[in-house]
Amino acid sequence: MPSPHDLVRRVAAGVAAAAALSLGALAWSSTLLGEYSVMDMGGGHSGHIQAAVGAAGTGTGAVTAGAAVMVTDLVADPLRRPDVRVELVARSQTINVPGGRAVEGYTVNGTSPGPTVRARQGDLVEAVLVNESVAAGATLHWHGINVPNAADGVAGITQDAVPVGGRHTYRFIADDAGTYWYHSHQVSHEQVERGLLGAVVIDPALPAASPAAGGGDAGPGADAVALLHVYGGQHTLNGRAQDQHVPAGPRSTVRIRVINTDQGTAAVWSAAPFRVAAIDGHEVNAPGPVEGRTVLVPAGGRVDVLVQAPARGSARLHAGGARSVSVGDPAAIVPPARQPGETLDLLAYGAAAAPTFDPESPDRTFDYVIGRRYGVIDGRPGNFWTINGQQFPNVPMFHVREGDVVAMRIVNETGEVHPMHLHGHHVVVLTRNGVPASGSPWWVDSLDVHPGESYEIAFVANNPGIWSDHCHTLSHATDGLVAHLMYEGVATPFTINGPAGNAPE
Repeated sequence: MPSPHDLVRRVAAGVAAAAALSLGALAWSSTLLGEYSVMDMGGGHSGHIQAAVGAAGTGTGAVTAGAAVMVTDLVADPLRRPDVRVELVARSQTINVPGGRAVEGYTVNGTSPGPTVRARQGDLVEAVLVNESVAAGATLHWHGINVPNAADGVAGITQDAVPVGGRHTYRFIADDAGTYWYHSHQVSHEQVERGLLGAVVIDPALPAASPAAGGGDAGPGADAVALLHVYGGQHTLNGRAQDQHVPAGPRSTVRIRVINTDQGTAAVWSAAPFRVAAIDGHEVNAPGPVEGRTVLVPAGGRVDVLVQAPARGSARLHAGGARSVSVGDPAAIVPPARQPGETLDLLAYGAAAAPTFDPESPDRTFDYVIGRRYGVIDGRPGNFWTINGQQFPNVPMFHVREGDVVAMRIVNETGEVHPMHLHGHHVVVLTRNGVPASGSPWWVDSLDVHPGESYEIAFVANNPGIWSDHCHTLSHATDGLVAHLMYEGVATPFTINGPAGNAPE
């Protein structure tokens, strides 16, 4: 007969086993094993259609019309000749970091960052990706550019990953002037971190006068890209573990295009006044001078900052904390400035103006509530992210029709910052924690949602396709923090985890 000690031990083991089985059953229900299609995700009940006159649907948000258009059909004019054509060769190789140490990673045309793709507003851009030696395959996603869906570059949704020896052509019209970037969306948490990326600059069709950083009108001036990336723990600016200087005449203004390609928020500040001219490719209406404030740039986000060279010496803009850009006299030495403790509130920055659409009566409203719990994804046990209480792949599929005005409430119930990125669209921020926006319309494609915060955003569904809506801390996306926006009548022939080896996150 077992001793009392043995009985207690057996009962405890039985309780633990039952708890494990219960947890396992819950977790297994959220597991993906093998090949799957995003067409099967979400269950079609991710939101509701407002009861407005003329609204169609059953009130569940599901769109039941049969798919008639493949993502591969959603392309730029196939008969138009490109205005800009580039070939981008992806390689697995050693990256030499000037001012630092070499690291193993990925390059584009032999460097990381790869070459800046530059076009003028209205140009048709044709970019050919050649995969020379990236074993897992590669793609190019045009981050922040509202490309046609076929050019979005997401493996398993809009294309197959390009294998070694393969090539793929992306075509899009550069409709919106601004600062953007490209990166792989195949095994993105590894390939982006290890350097498969580069900048994109779309110049306005007609040069516009730019306000001087400290006030007045300096007219159009020079500009410089400041791409931030960490290679093996080394903070770099345009691929160099060194600061940068932009020569500029006294009192001339330089537009510095800060691109945050890292996995966390970047800070930008200066002891001299500056202005935030654009956010995520959209100009700020009447940007005022910024003094004694830090500007925060989400992972994936961009800000264009106007810095004016002083009458003598240089002005220094700190970008990303470890690196800086100086503007003015190359011989001048500018001491570093302490980072201000207060941040610039972009909800109230600039002058108010009506957005380009009416967000007050949306056709669709959705919740995107971020949480966390234990489970299993693709056979990996862990503490994974949830969306509206569900783990991947049982996360929402946000169904829309072309032309819908869409409102979304994003809530972060976790203890970490989530830079949320919607492909193919820009959204305007309406409120934060219930406080209405009061400054320039704040258009973003990458939005930091801090712990405990809630945002209300809105956009027009004007770019048909199937679009990812995910956290740009890419390890979070790998752990399930990704949903999709799906247009009525659109389908994809591509799958994930199948023979093509597609693994977008």
